[in-house]
Amino acid sequence: MASGKLQSKEIRLVSRPQGEPALENFALATVELPDLEPGQVLVRNAFFSIDPYMRGRMNEGQSYVPPFALGKVLDGAAVGQVVQSRDAAFPVSAWVQSLCGWRDYFVAPGQQLRLIDATQAPPSAYLGVLGSTGLTAWVGLREIARIRENETIFISGGAGAVGSVACQLARQSGCRVISSAGSSSKVAFLKNQLQVDHAFNYREADPVEELRKAASEGLHVYFDNTAGPQLEAALASMRNRGRLVMCGAISGYNKPVQGPRNLALTIVRRLRIEGFIVVDHLHRMAEFLAEAIPAVRAGKLLHQETAVQGIENAPQAFISMLRSGDAHIGKLVIRL
Repeated sequence: MASGKLQSKEIRLVSRPQGEPALENFALATVELPDLEPGQVLVRNAFFSIDPYMRGRMNEGQSYVPPFALGKVLDGAAVGQVVQSRDAAFPVSAWVQSLCGWRDYFVAPGQQLRLIDATQAPPSAYLGVLGSTGLTAWVGLREIARIRENETIFISGGAGAVGSVACQLARQSGCRVISSAGSSSKVAFLKNQLQVDHAFNYREADPVEELRKAASEGLHVYFDNTAGPQLEAALASMRNRGRLVMCGAISGYNKPVQGPRNLALTIVRRLRIEGFIVVDHLHRMAEFLAEAIPAVRAGKLLHQETAVQGIENAPQAFISMLRSGDAHIGKLVIRL
């Protein structure tokens, strides 16, 4: 006999990928949710985020975040609406952000949630341009690269979630922007939508030649989302005392890639290379949103996303994202 309790669908990691993830590494399960206790909130997710960093959490071993546990629900950034509440700070119908993604409903203490203002922007924007994605681009350019007007910057993976925001913020700061992507449609997006100064398909063109052509006097800044051959090409094109911002390394997430063979140029050209993780900068979120929300509302900061419908399609969407083809442009989210 049915208990009458609410049930939730969730995606679990059931085996660790060896190289590229496969559908058999994931499973769709249904769980029964508990009754609310004081201070708890029931939320129905509307969107959850699909992010490259999750590939690293599927491996065993220590990192800056714990690995996903086998047989347990995956988690990640999500936005949804409160359905029931025993916390006065989170009334029914309020929109909230959480790290309880990859499921359609969940129960959590109110202190694990953050209220968002869905009247200022679409709720899913708080997973992309107004979420940690946007903050990553903002911190990388402002705090790590310390970009200045009239500088030349190369942003690899510019049609992706972080890259697309970084291209826009760099242009708005008066920089000359060069960017790369993995398909002709993404290159068209970079040129036509983001209006970068030069864009190329790194799968078809030689990044070294493209950078030599587009930045004959060299790069002041490289914002790295890929590592691999594009990092090597950027090193060859850096000006003296240039800065390299190490944000992502998606080319090596499924299998190791060869490191740059020209790393000695960091000595000759006195380069500064700095990596960063956005969780160290979450205290800057309010400051970032104070700038970003008005820019989104005014149409000065494009909210670009690809939404895949249905929780059951999340594993395939994740696999496709790591292949970096035509599957998506901008932020990839699952719509529930």
